[in-house]
Formats: sequence, C-alpha cells, structure tokens
Amino acid sequence: MEQLISKKAEIHPDAKIGENVTIEAFAKIDKDVIIGDGTWIGANATIYPGARIGKACKVFPGAVISAEPQDLKFDGEYSTVEVGDRVTVREYVTINRGTAAKGVTRVGNDTLLMAYAHLGHDVEVGSHCVVANSVQLAGEVVLEDWVVIGGMSAVHQFCRIGAHAMVSGMCGVLSDVAPFTKVFGLPAAYMGINVVGLRRRGFSREQIDNVHDIYRALYQQGRNVSQAIEYMQAYLDPSPEMGQIINFIKGSKRGIIKNAVGQTSTVTS
Repeated sequence: MEQLISKKAEIHPDAKIGENVTIEAFAKIDKDVIIGDGTWIGANATIYPGARIGKACKVFPGAVISAEPQDLKFDGEYSTVEVGDRVTVREYVTINRGTAAKGVTRVGNDTLLMAYAHLGHDVEVGSHCVVANSVQLAGEVVLEDWVVIGGMSAVHQFCRIGAHAMVSGMCGVLSDVAPFTKVFGLPAAYMGINVVGLRRRGFSREQIDNVHDIYRALYQQGRNVSQAIEYMQAYLDPSPEMGQIINFIKGSKRGIIKNAVGQTSTVTS
C-alpha cells in the first residue's frame, strides 16, 4: 500500500520506513530509526536515533522515543529502544534508550503505554502490559508479561514486577512485586492475588486456588520467605505457577514487598 507521509514531517534519509506507514505533520524521525509496516506516527511525535519500532504500532502526538537516558553515568555509548508489534504509545509518553548497563530499553508486543508514562533507561516491559497515565518507571525496572500498573504510580529503579501482577493507582513500588499478586499503597503492600485478571486470562479455578494456597503460606501463616518456600515444596502440589513464584522470589535482589499488616517478606537464609 501507499505510504501516507506528510510533507511537513521531518524524516532523515537514513531512516528505514516500512510499508503502509503513516507519518503526520511535524513528526520528527531521526537517523538510525526503523519503523515497521502499518505503524502510525502522530503529529509532533519525536523518534530519536536507536529506535526500533515494530509493526502496526500507534505513536500519538507528543511522544518521545529513544531520547538520551537521564542517567549521570551515561557517556554517549551506543544504545537502542526496541518496541514490539501492536504497541500503543499515547500522548507525551517518554521512552529513554539504554545505557552501558544493558544497552537497550525494551517493550514487548501488544502493550499499552498511556499518556505521560515514562520508561527510564534499560527498562524492560513485557507483552500484553498496561502502563496507565503518568506512571513513572525508573531505570532498569522489569515488568514481566500481563502486568497492569494503575495511574500515577512510581516504581523504584531495579524493581521487578512479576507476570499477571496488578499495581493499583498512586502506588510507590520500592521492592519486587511477586507474580499473580495485587498491591496497593505507599509503600506498596500485598493485598491478595489478582483474581479478576487471572480469570480474564483463562486461568482455571484450580490454578487460582493453588496460587491462593501459595500466598497464604507466604503472607498469612507467620513464616519468613525461606520457611514459606520450604513449606510449599513439602506440602503443596507442584504446579507451573508455584515454580514460577519460587523462581521469582529466589531471583529477587531487592526482596519482595511486605503484606498489608507489615509482615516481613524479604528472603532470609
């Protein structure tokens, strides 16, 4: 199909533009940029060197993708931003490119970044995520697949948020959020499992009950994390969900969040 590129757009001759791409007036597409087939770039969007944008994406007016990282350690090293397919980047979203730490800031497929969200350097956002309005992700934050973060929440650098987790609006996430859970508050605290999200994604009643049992052992029965893991492995039926949760917890460097009544949830030996 014919490309629909405004004569008022500023496009570097070295940029690689796919088929059936729309670029509206006053958008700026810099050198060393790749835009996949069927993507729409709105007016006044700015895409800097190092951006790799997939197919059938939507980039709304005012968004800035692949600007230099806001990191005092950044020394001009080459880095990129990689955006998957069918990603929606709403108005005034900012996605900074990577640093020497990882070299890339990455967004998976089918993810929605709502207006004014910020993805700092070396952030990794999975597929099927929703990052709501004005969410701020600091450097090297990791969101696994199917994460939802409510508006005006902030996530501390290096934190991880596990798959299928739900972070409510106006949260302050200072530690890792375990998979399948929901958190709320400042600092964010465990408030149960994300039952609604799991049902919407086709998890069975048995799977949801198993996840409930795992987090009861962790948060509601007076154990520290190491004791809870031992209990799970000894007394609960093995499942992919349990393996995923245990691996996430063991891989946590910042510790996982506390529960709503302040029970500690950091890994201890």
